[in-house]
Amino acid sequence: MVILTLNCGSSSAKYQLYDWEKKDVLAVGVVEKVTQGGSSINHKARGREEYTLSHDCPTHTDAVNLIIKTLTDSKVGVISDMSVIKAVGHRTVHGGDKFLKSVIVDSAAIDAFNAIKDLSPLHNPANIMGIEAAQKVLPNVPHCATMDTAWHQTMPPSSYLYALPYEWYENYSVRRYGFHGTSFLYTAKRAAVLLGKDPFKTNVIIAHLGNGASINAVKDGCSFDTSMGLTPLEGLVMGTRCGDADLAMPFYVMRKSGMSAADIESALNKKSGLLGITGNLVDRRDIQAAALKGDERAILAQKMEAHRVKKYIGAYHAILGRVDALVFTAGVGEFSAWMRQAILDGLEETGIVYDPAKNDLARTRNAETLISTPQSKIPVYIIPTDEELVMTEDAYALMAGTYDVHTKFTYSFQSKDYVNKGRAEGLKEELAKKPELKGVIAVPR
Repeated sequence: MVILTLNCGSSSAKYQLYDWEKKDVLAVGVVEKVTQGGSSINHKARGREEYTLSHDCPTHTDAVNLIIKTLTDSKVGVISDMSVIKAVGHRTVHGGDKFLKSVIVDSAAIDAFNAIKDLSPLHNPANIMGIEAAQKVLPNVPHCATMDTAWHQTMPPSSYLYALPYEWYENYSVRRYGFHGTSFLYTAKRAAVLLGKDPFKTNVIIAHLGNGASINAVKDGCSFDTSMGLTPLEGLVMGTRCGDADLAMPFYVMRKSGMSAADIESALNKKSGLLGITGNLVDRRDIQAAALKGDERAILAQKMEAHRVKKYIGAYHAILGRVDALVFTAGVGEFSAWMRQAILDGLEETGIVYDPAKNDLARTRNAETLISTPQSKIPVYIIPTDEELVMTEDAYALMAGTYDVHTKFTYSFQSKDYVNKGRAEGLKEELAKKPELKGVIAVPR
């Protein structure tokens, strides 16, 4: 059985094809610049050379068609025809408070997603377009949606409610929802494995750091608090999003500048964060390069980003009491040694002590690594996330009728013996070139 997973953004469509029987990834890829002109697909299949093709995709339906055509191509494809695909899993960013777990997509689910798409204007419309496009191309298989917000439905009211007129919550569902839940689910479960603990007796702080970024306090294996809120705008300093800011600020700027509400919303989501501080940079590598050359605003952006993460680590340490581990994940969390260093410096009094040499070594997506010292009271792990595997396992279990909320469901990666075949092969190649990496690989206790 083969399962396709799709993660459709406003101008992209990422995909993964997974062989359920062999428990192996057959291919991954992305179609970029969907709807924008100049679209192209980048396709990677096991044992094949990387494949890139320019192909205009004015709609998400065109992008999904291109993905299917590539997967079934006689030269670069990995399956004979579409009949091999038995289910499609979709990432959906915002499920509001309507969904506690992943679901098979029906008309009621689509209606629910449409009803709340203004809560995630950068994500949900694209997610819905991706689902509807895939349903047109693959109409005879179940389509399953995994919501990033579902993981956070265990938060107590004291965490998810805002100190606003209560009727706003009752009438408009204004509350904290949180995001990156699929990533947090995977990394929380893997952290418990590495710690050798019952997942529901484990407290961890997880920093998902990418272009979009958030941090999660996990108490007894469940989400207890998180930095993103009603929308993905709140919390950490991000690539183009401001994160935490004074709620009166937009009104002040509107009065001063004459900007409309739409202008302000666009500025907070698309022109703020690291881009807003540096003026023209978003990629952390570009910011680091500029900082090394003495660019004061690049240096300031780095300090602001690290300060905000550090501030949340302290706050979440306070509300959890006992912290069993600090985890970094996602692109920046997994690869940016200098950002991790900026965050971890000065946390010794909290019981978090990292090894700079280990931190510099730990830049891989093929292994879980440990960068804290033996004396550190709180271990610091880097756990490469795997949202696609969560989506795949949810889709299969929904088809089989065995799926349930994560507190009543066990994933394959919760086993101490779990191995990601593709990452294991990649690690073998990495170790041949950089054998010292072996010294930071995390081993389950």
